[in-house]
Amino acid sequence: MQNKRGISQAFPQAIEGIYLRRATVFDVFDLSKVLVRSITQLCQADHQNDPEAIAQWTANKDPATIRGWIAGGAQIWLAEHAGQVAAVGGLRDAEITLLYLDPDHTGHGIGAAMLYRLEQELVSAGHAEARLEATRTAQEFYRRHGWQATGQCGARGDVTCFAMRKSLHPRV
Repeated sequence: MQNKRGISQAFPQAIEGIYLRRATVFDVFDLSKVLVRSITQLCQADHQNDPEAIAQWTANKDPATIRGWIAGGAQIWLAEHAGQVAAVGGLRDAEITLLYLDPDHTGHGIGAAMLYRLEQELVSAGHAEARLEATRTAQEFYRRHGWQATGQCGARGDVTCFAMRKSLHPRV
């Protein structure tokens, strides 16, 4: 599959050194750590290093809340790289709800591999289109992977988000 610029968007089933799997309740501490580190260190364009905005954004990223997501049937995914949890992804219905990368694991294709895996899960579930709400930080990443902005989705506290969509039908 190629995007508008003719750049391949297909990834092999397994990218060497990256292992993707469904998270379990035994992963909640590592998942929480990745979520909080990603938000605080990679999303400055969104929270402007405002302690209140960071606290509000990370308030539900604690192990107990994540355990509840998993126990409640949420599809939470993780990527392992070099023996560590490097990324967290999440799905609900036809929406990607989470995609966060640990700052120590940027530049290895882990975010792209996680996005591809989440998209494939949605295809397997019979969805023809996917939605997500991107942060200012992540917008360009999603655009590079074929996502289109559909407008501003409002604000989550101090974090403005942008609605995006992607057709999951490959172009022939």
